Amino acid sequence: MRKQIVAGNWKMNKNLQEGIDLCKSIIALTSEVTREVIISAPYIHLATLVDLCKGTNLKVAAQNCHHKQSGAYTGEVSTAMLADLGLDYVIIGHSERRAFNAETNSLLAEKIDAALSQNLKVIYCFGETLEERKSNVHFDLVRTQITEGVFHLSAEQMTKVVFAYEPVWAIGTGETASSEQVQEMHAHIRQVITSKYGSEVAQNTSILYGGSCKPSNSTDLFSQTDVDGGLIGGASLKVTDFVSIIKA
Repeated sequence: MRKQIVAGNWKMNKNLQEGIDLCKSIIALTSEVTREVIISAPYIHLATLVDLCKGTNLKVAAQNCHHKQSGAYTGEVSTAMLADLGLDYVIIGHSERRAFNAETNSLLAEKIDAALSQNLKVIYCFGETLEERKSNVHFDLVRTQITEGVFHLSAEQMTKVVFAYEPVWAIGTGETASSEQVQEMHAHIRQVITSKYGSEVAQNTSILYGGSCKPSNSTDLFSQTDVDGGLIGGASLKVTDFVSIIKA
């Protein structure tokens, strides 16, 4: 049975003390939650959050990694370094990394390999822009992002990968993805996985929704057959909102 997961992506927000306070509040309010909860924070928080989350149901993720394990790559952090901290996950291919850092599917495939080589689990992100959806290429685009990003992996390696669909057109644009549109794409994603790895792998792969998920729509979104939780942005910075989504 695939995991139900809610991951909070803090992006470039919160100083260290603010992050500690937020994490402690989340821990206090989710002690009875059975769904897996992941906090993805900036690098400065990670060592501290790993210590705070020991013995709780919270997992900790990095927001990015480098595809090499060491070398002259100023400002970068390797998966070996992340694994040494005791992290559980790393986010790879977030829409903002694709857009602002020109990360390609082939580079992301290398990052995934680097993460898996260090026994880190991966949250692999992908999705289309508004122009791509209006051009009716969104299904093919998502298929390509999945094919080029993860189809080199074995079925066993796929058990370490969580998918996160990000409709870029529905994040901070005023546009809203309906629950029907979300389910349609998640079903497509699961079928793409099935085409390569078969039904058993596909049915055991968690697919998260990474659009504008908030307390008011989380219950409806999470009730969709192929939606296994969410990758939450802004709402993860407010403890009451994030906990409401976790419990949706």
